[in-house]
Amino acid sequence: MTGTGQGAQPNPYALQAEPIVPFAMAPKTNTLAIVSLVSSLVIGLVGIITGHLALGQIRARGEGGRGFALAGLVIGYVSTAVFVILVALAVIFASALAAFLVTVGSNAGSSSSSSTSLPSGQLGAADFDGGYLEFGTGAVIIDEYIDPMCPFCAQFEQTNGALLLDGVERDFITLRLHSLTFLDSKSQGTNYSSRASAALTCQATLNPEQALDFLSALFANQPLEDTTGLSDAELIDLVPGAVSIADCVQNGEYQAWSRQNTEAALAGPIEGAEIEAVSGTPTVLVDGAQYRGSLTDQSEFSDFVASAF
Repeated sequence: MTGTGQGAQPNPYALQAEPIVPFAMAPKTNTLAIVSLVSSLVIGLVGIITGHLALGQIRARGEGGRGFALAGLVIGYVSTAVFVILVALAVIFASALAAFLVTVGSNAGSSSSSSTSLPSGQLGAADFDGGYLEFGTGAVIIDEYIDPMCPFCAQFEQTNGALLLDGVERDFITLRLHSLTFLDSKSQGTNYSSRASAALTCQATLNPEQALDFLSALFANQPLEDTTGLSDAELIDLVPGAVSIADCVQNGEYQAWSRQNTEAALAGPIEGAEIEAVSGTPTVLVDGAQYRGSLTDQSEFSDFVASAF
């Protein structure tokens, strides 16, 4: 038996009590570290910002998740670098494409200009060198600058068109008609002023005796500004005369000539005129003197013309 009193021998088979060691708690994973990893897969910059914040919190709080934060930083920096490279390449490509298109357009314009020479000499009522359509042989020269889409030009034509036609037919006046194109911008990209001016020139070359009738029809059927204007087919349908101008209109003949006349009129100088250049339409010159009266008073205009005889 084993004693329990003083002098007793220890029992070698007795169980020894082990000290109780509490379980170690794993550190809490930092929330921003997880956010950094996840967001870096979508938006690299967010992953970078939250990754750096997470590392700072981990050091200060002793939290876990350092691996997540580092992974978020790596992925974030890589994806951001790739994004920057792609943007730079896109900008370079866009710049190169724009330069290419400008070059192609410029070359096309040059080719078109070089291959299509402007007309010269005189054909029908068109004086290509002078830049106008000429009617009558009277001593008093009237230069009329109009744009087919100009509403004030329509007012002047409706008031004085018959008067001018009578002066031409009786050889009292020489009417030089300058049909301009500066209102092309008011036809929603169809360049109506250029097309209508060219159609008028087609008529003046092919049916010169009916050219002023066509002018009257153009203003009687004038489209409003900021609309597409009349189509080529509608312009052709307005034309009186024995010879069709369809091919001339559809081929765009005389459009470039009409635009050149516009540039010359706006830039000046106008030879023999009291004005340096045309600043608007209608501009009417009688032997070089500009008519500044009412556009809708035929008597006032008639008196102005009569004073030149």
